[in-house]
Amino acid sequence: MTSSLTDPALLHITDASTLGPAIRARRRAQSLRIDDAASLSGVSVDLLSRLENGKGSVRLDKLLAVLDSLGLALVLGPKDHPMMQSVLHPRVELPGQP
Repeated sequence: MTSSLTDPALLHITDASTLGPAIRARRRAQSLRIDDAASLSGVSVDLLSRLENGKGSVRLDKLLAVLDSLGLALVLGPKDHPMMQSVLHPRVELPGQP
């Protein structure tokens, strides 16, 4: 992951171990308990817990339901697209530079 979990910027997710903490951070930022978030998403607490912990497999439709209920989106595009480049290679601004 190339960005802080509390940063609202786009994240480059490379595997389940980076996706899970991002989902957990979003849920917590909305002050949702895991059981409430699971209910809003239409998934079990066990599934949401496994997802947040990067454990096991989760069906795509369940993942999309969780993301949607938390106000998140899955975006797919070619790596060479300018928007994707900004996510894959974020510009680091040094103090004192414009």
